[in-house]
Amino acid sequence: MKTNNISEIAIQASQLHANYGNRAVLKNVSLSIKKGLWTSIIGPNGAGKSTLLSVLAGLHPCTGTIEILGTEMSQWPNQKKEQVLSWLGQKQSSADDLLAYDVVMLGRLPFQGWLANPSVEDLQAVEQAMKMTQCWDWRKRPLGSLSGGERQRVLLARVLSVQAQVILMDEPLANLDPPHQADWLKLTRELVQSGKTVISVLHEISIALHADEMIIVKNGEIEHHGQCKCAQTHKALEDVFENRVTVQAIGSQWIALPCL
Repeated sequence: MKTNNISEIAIQASQLHANYGNRAVLKNVSLSIKKGLWTSIIGPNGAGKSTLLSVLAGLHPCTGTIEILGTEMSQWPNQKKEQVLSWLGQKQSSADDLLAYDVVMLGRLPFQGWLANPSVEDLQAVEQAMKMTQCWDWRKRPLGSLSGGERQRVLLARVLSVQAQVILMDEPLANLDPPHQADWLKLTRELVQSGKTVISVLHEISIALHADEMIIVKNGEIEHHGQCKCAQTHKALEDVFENRVTVQAIGSQWIALPCL
C-alpha cells in the first residue's frame, strides 16, 4: 500500500509476515498509518493484534518492509529510533525495587550518554509525564508496592517521558478503573492534538471507537482500515465479532453494545 504523500505517513508497512514457531500469525499485511492521528487496533482474541503492534515497533521478527517516518526500519540507528518511537507492551516488567521515579527516567535513556547524569530536559520530561498520568505523588515508592492500576500509570509515564513522535501502546487500559480509563482517553486526545501519532491495541471497543481510525484484524490479516465514524467501519466491526456486538450512537459518540 503506497501513498502519494509520504510526509503524511507515520508508519508504512508492506507484505508483512510473522510467525510464532511454525504458526503464521501475520499474513501479507500492508498498511499506512497517518501522522497526527490516533489509530486503534481491534479484533477477536488471537487475531494477531499484539503481534502486529510489536512488529511495527521492531520487536518481533518478520519479513516485509516497515518505514517509520519515511525511513526504512533497518536504517534507523537504535538510539535514534528509540527517541522517535516509544512502546508500552502488555505486562511490561520492571524491577519491583526500583522507585517509580527511576522507572519513568528509564524512558530518557535514549537521550543520555553512557553513565551520564540526567539533564535538566530529562528531569523536566519525567516530572511532566508523571503529572500527566497522575503518579507524581508516589514517585518515591518502589514499583512493587503499587497496585496494578498505579503500576500501569507509572509505565505509561515512562512511555510519555520519551516525548516520541510515534507512540505504540498494547492494552494501555489494563488494570485501570473507569475514571482512569477516561483520563487515558483525554490524555490520548491531547497527545494527538499536539501532533503525536498514537497507535493502540484495545479490548475496550467503545473506547477504541473514539479513535480517528480503526484497523480491524482477523486471523492475522487486515479485515478493514477506516475512519471510526464511518458506517463501513461499524459494519466491519460487527462482522468480525460475528454480530455479537452492535455499534450504536449515543449523542455524538459511538459505542459497542453486546447483542443478547
